[in-house]
Amino acid sequence: MTRKAPEHDVDETLLEVGKPKDWAAGIPGVAVSLLRGVEQMGTGRTVKTLRLLNQREGFDCPGCAWPEPREAHGEKRKMAEFCENGAKAVAEEATKRRVGAEFFAKHPIEDLRVKTDYWLGQQGRITEPMVLREGATHYEPISWDDAFSLVAAELNALDDPDEAIFYTSGRTSNEAAFLYQLLVRSYGTNNLPDCSNMCHESSGAALSETTGIGKGSVSLADIHHADLIVVVGQNPGTNHPRMLSALEEAKANGAKVIAVNPMPEAGLMRFKNPQNVRGVVGKGSPLADEFAHIKLGGDLALFQALGHLLLKAEQEAPGTVLDAQFIDSSTNGFDEYQKQVRDLDWDDVDKATGLPREQIEHIARMLIESQRTIYCWAMGLTQHKHAVPTIKEVANLALLRGMIGKPGAGLCPVRGHSNVQGDRSMGIWEKMPETFMARLSDEFGIPIPRKHGMDTVDSIRAMRDGKGKVFFAVGGNFASATPDTELTENALRSCELTVHVSTKLNRSHVVHGRTALILPTLGRTEHDVQADGEQFVTVEDSMSAVHMSRGRLHPASEHLLSEIAIVCRLAGALFGAEHPVPWQDFERNYDLIRDRIAAVVPGCQDYNARVREPDGFVMPNSPRDSREFTGTKTGKANFTASELEYPRVPQGRLLLQTLRSHDQYNTTIYGLSDRYRGIENGRRVVFVNPDDIVELGVADGQLVDLVSEWRGGNRRAERFRVVSYPTARGCAAAYFPEANALIALDSVADTSNTPVSKAIVIRLEPIA
Repeated sequence: MTRKAPEHDVDETLLEVGKPKDWAAGIPGVAVSLLRGVEQMGTGRTVKTLRLLNQREGFDCPGCAWPEPREAHGEKRKMAEFCENGAKAVAEEATKRRVGAEFFAKHPIEDLRVKTDYWLGQQGRITEPMVLREGATHYEPISWDDAFSLVAAELNALDDPDEAIFYTSGRTSNEAAFLYQLLVRSYGTNNLPDCSNMCHESSGAALSETTGIGKGSVSLADIHHADLIVVVGQNPGTNHPRMLSALEEAKANGAKVIAVNPMPEAGLMRFKNPQNVRGVVGKGSPLADEFAHIKLGGDLALFQALGHLLLKAEQEAPGTVLDAQFIDSSTNGFDEYQKQVRDLDWDDVDKATGLPREQIEHIARMLIESQRTIYCWAMGLTQHKHAVPTIKEVANLALLRGMIGKPGAGLCPVRGHSNVQGDRSMGIWEKMPETFMARLSDEFGIPIPRKHGMDTVDSIRAMRDGKGKVFFAVGGNFASATPDTELTENALRSCELTVHVSTKLNRSHVVHGRTALILPTLGRTEHDVQADGEQFVTVEDSMSAVHMSRGRLHPASEHLLSEIAIVCRLAGALFGAEHPVPWQDFERNYDLIRDRIAAVVPGCQDYNARVREPDGFVMPNSPRDSREFTGTKTGKANFTASELEYPRVPQGRLLLQTLRSHDQYNTTIYGLSDRYRGIENGRRVVFVNPDDIVELGVADGQLVDLVSEWRGGNRRAERFRVVSYPTARGCAAAYFPEANALIALDSVADTSNTPVSKAIVIRLEPIA
């Protein structure tokens, strides 16, 4: 399979490669934020929106899910409670650029198919519903009523509700997510794949088994008061930039930071906070006290080695290292775990990690000396074949020293997309527990299917095999977010109908079923006025805080509907007026939705009152709140024993990870600058260690095809420029979605079924 580079709108010959930076943010971050805002929104609109971004009286950032400070913890929000990429996200949503009927009349679908994700996203906000009928050359306008009738007719014509797939990204509000899953289950299926399947599903699977809840166990205040923060497989300078402020505060309070990553990331080296003098005119704040330059896929071996060293230290000085009282009273499986890591093969650790033995021992001493340790991780851990056992090993380390359920300590999976965690809380999951399903059925008096649905990978397989015939997506860019690009695009094209609820154009709109609909929706920044007046929605951040979000801008078009209105009106067309769920009432007044959420979702009692508090409320978390682990099968926190796994790479090959540039968020490409890594005016680059460049017989700056190798099959992504970069030896990196073509659909993490995007065996084939 070959993924060719679109050449019509980005001239990769203009690509410039400079020196990577060893610091993040500073004045350039402020300048870029303002420049992008003014370019897209104009000066007045930029001031208005950024002033309200992540403020109590404003709207939640449509970018990442990093939490805001809470008054209950003695914290205050800054006047500018946003980062550069958050400002870019708002500028893209609140842009003055428009995509209406005239645009689609001018651009036939064949022309749009050869455009890059960047070009498509830069065209602006979609202003009215559009349909691409079977055999047509152009999208054309369609009324909302006709659009809903078309979807309802296709769904009602299916032989089985399981032939329909209902995807969502984290952009939905809690209210929209709750109604969406209710519609899907009322229809008769649990096919609710979402973006978590491709990101933090491995975290949820591992934590559910070890601590009983698939969420983290820390607050922002815990970050500020930790002794030691271990940041693994994460680039907060680009992906969660506000985390840098939290790390800076922790450092000021005496914390140490360990960064574990195959690439040195500027944000973890030094942070120039543009909101203080040191960040503007000084050198900023050094963050990482220790940088472990680990090989891709070597984290499981590292964490087992650290566990081995902690047990050894306890044996040498009994009662000084482990939290024996916590282990005895609150955990299960310690003996099996202890046996597994005591017999550690250090040769395997050396091969897997590429780290000096002395550095691993030094990190172990830092863990022993810390009384309050937090472990943070992101997709650098979750997107490996052995991701779930790796995260279990992180939990093992925390359990050894009782680092769960105490201030300044805990487990912190740093979720990406805003409200992706809230979606899951509201029922967006293909295998929700029976307790939730029973409550949902009892509350609305309707039968709810119990058979588990399909996740993202299984949904692609179903569409490929002709078993998934209608694809409906609320938010996201499914075609560009998923693996095995050519296969996925062909799977989407095999559908009878594809529907996308969107704010802007993306690749998924031009990779469509026989009939395709684009349903334009309100953004987070916009007023939402329904029959009972102005409405607000709620979201949950990555540390379980639920709070209000209220847009303030006039909608981009009078034809836009809120996500809630779209779900409710589709339900009306699909089920008719006699359906027991009061869809029309929900559309006119969102408080009525929240009353039902309170009745169904655990921890959401008195929802309407509590979200109106200044900082909303925090969802219950028994490991964090009371050191109770009632969600596990044993009723205790579980140590787990896992085999030491790591990727084996043939001679002459590299391990590739896909990652974001600094000018993108997920699949949304804001621009062509990755200034922290020294890349300007292009994206088709592959970062390779300089010693590997020499060993492989290629040259810095040379054009190559990337060819992945998996189970005897090859996949190809064409015309990437080799860039010499300090990656770990034997490892390489390239941006997604351009490199997604290299990921085999069936190459997935054990247990979680997450695509393996962080350890792809590739070879470089020079272009003559």
